[in-house]
Amino acid sequence: MINVVIVDDDSFIRESLKVLVGLDPDIAVVGAAGDGNEALALLQSLPQTDVVLMDIRMPNCSGVEGTRLVKETYPNISVLMLTTFDDDEYIIEALRNGASGYLLKNIPPDRIIQGIKTVHEGNMLIHPDIARKMAGFLQPASRTEAVQGRPLESFGLTKAELAVVASIAEGLTNKEIAAKLFLSEGTVKNYITDILSKLGLRDRTQIAIFYLKNQQEK
Repeated sequence: MINVVIVDDDSFIRESLKVLVGLDPDIAVVGAAGDGNEALALLQSLPQTDVVLMDIRMPNCSGVEGTRLVKETYPNISVLMLTTFDDDEYIIEALRNGASGYLLKNIPPDRIIQGIKTVHEGNMLIHPDIARKMAGFLQPASRTEAVQGRPLESFGLTKAELAVVASIAEGLTNKEIAAKLFLSEGTVKNYITDILSKLGLRDRTQIAIFYLKNQQEK
């Protein structure tokens, strides 16, 4: 069961999402909040939460700031942004703060449900155009100028690991990568763990940024 907290300043949207998302047998909506600060306070009593579905624009404490607060305190909780605004600046800042991806509110409910399941599995949900823009000015937090310009092979990545890195940058899920490369999902997960260690990165988002930045510098 995936435990979800919904955060939106519009009470009608909150209640609607609670009903729609809660229809899925694999998801339990365990709480709801009106802004980022309320979400952080709520999570103190709901430590079993797996995913926070967070509106990106809210008064008092926006989804961008709320994501930062949640990820700093609860790094294992996945945050999925919901927005009616196709606003790259806000989206990129939220991803910088640790969000696992974003969706537009006007998509069908089943897409939102699938998005929750996708980020819960540890996958990213980022449009390739956004990933490319991120690569243009974001540095992975644990990397400095010392590694810029170095080919990925110089980090000890195997051919299979390089293929996994490229697939992550394309936005593929573990299941999709496994099918593409004729591997098991377990093997893909093991590769990703090794890749993070070799590159000194934190998560899949940083892998995608690192790869795209490397490609731009060639």
